[in-house]
Amino acid sequence: MPRDATPDRHRNLQARSVLAGQASAASAQIEQELSAAPDPTAAAFFDVDNTVMQGASIFHLARGLHRRDFFTTRDLLKATWQQLWFRVVGSEDADHIANARAVGLAFIAGHTVAELEDIGEEIFDEHMAAKIWPGTRALAQWHLDRGHRVWLVTAAPIEIAQVIARRLGLTGALGTVSEHVDGVYTGRLVGEMLHGESKAAAVREIVAREGLVLEECYAYSDSSNDLPMLSLVGHPCAVNPDYALRAHAKAQGWRVRDYRTGRKVALVGGKGAVAALATAGTWHVMRRRIKQSR
Repeated sequence: MPRDATPDRHRNLQARSVLAGQASAASAQIEQELSAAPDPTAAAFFDVDNTVMQGASIFHLARGLHRRDFFTTRDLLKATWQQLWFRVVGSEDADHIANARAVGLAFIAGHTVAELEDIGEEIFDEHMAAKIWPGTRALAQWHLDRGHRVWLVTAAPIEIAQVIARRLGLTGALGTVSEHVDGVYTGRLVGEMLHGESKAAAVREIVAREGLVLEECYAYSDSSNDLPMLSLVGHPCAVNPDYALRAHAKAQGWRVRDYRTGRKVALVGGKGAVAALATAGTWHVMRRRIKQSR
């Protein structure tokens, strides 16, 4: 690679991240009127994976699509490995992220938006509803009771994010936007996955659109990858945090909420140990889970 290619590549990724955030905000829909008098200044932004829901929402979606013959078991294993590496190791390498994105988009290319929305409702009932953390759900309700708008912010497809938000009675959702023409997915994204800086860009768009005040807003996440979003608001909170986010939150005096058991907390304490475990055992564990889900 030419020596000066890296800065150009980084600028291109930043531009695609901003585009992803803008696209997500533009596609977001307000699901319901709040029962309490709306607060004109405050909102709460919740990451989904391991914050609102145990595990990765995209994996629960993939399980449901696999059962409906969208793709093969081999495809599911490949996608699961990409997702696991991305979540555990926190790799920001552009080639790795592009590969993971390509695998995920192949699942829905050629299918319709309406089809994914309908299946998303079924998959929520089958795989997601029982995975919601009660503690985080209570935090979201606390905000709703005070008239705060409550948004999900996730790398999952925006159609699925909106299903989760609607079923939890939240204001709306921000998620990854997949390109579609005449209601049929093309297999391409608008911008990038809603991750890292893209989440921060999406939150800025919603804040500007809704006339909110960032200093009055709240954000919740489990991952240090979401530091750009958490650092935007006046009230950040680490929920079920990874090691890096826990350390950062402690140093900054942020609130920390942990709803996992002691065993699960210990597991996420060291990325190296978890990565080694994932490398050694992922394929075996995933095959067992897939067989059980049939």
